[in-house]
Amino acid sequence: MKKNTGITRVLLAFKHSGKGFKFLITQEAAFQQELILAAVLAPLSFVISQNLSELLLLLMSLALVLIVEILNTAIEATVDRVGQEYHELSGLAKDLGSMAVLVSLLFAAGVWITFLWRYGSTAIN
Repeated sequence: MKKNTGITRVLLAFKHSGKGFKFLITQEAAFQQELILAAVLAPLSFVISQNLSELLLLLMSLALVLIVEILNTAIEATVDRVGQEYHELSGLAKDLGSMAVLVSLLFAAGVWITFLWRYGSTAIN
C-alpha cells in the first residue's frame, strides 16, 4: 500500500478529521453538550481573564475537555468494534475513558470556578 506524503497526506488528514467532527456533532450527545458549554464559556474567558496566561488557561481547560471526550469516543468505538459481548477488559477500557473525561471536567470546573470567584469578588468591590 502506497503511503500518502506531502500535501496529499495533509489534505487527507483534514478530510478524516472532518468526518470525525461530523460524527461527534451528530451522534455524540456528551460532545455536543461540552461543545455548547465551550462555545458559551470561551467568549466569557476574554472578559474574566486579566492577562494572556489566564486567558490561555481558561481556553485550554475547555479544549482539554473536548480532546479527552474525543479520545474517549475513540476508545468506545474501538472496543465496540472488537465485539458487543461483555468482557471485563472492554468494560475497564470504557470505564477508564469515562474517568478521564470526568477528571478533565473537574479540572476545567476548578479553573473556571477559581476565575469566576475572583471576577465576582472584584466586581462587588
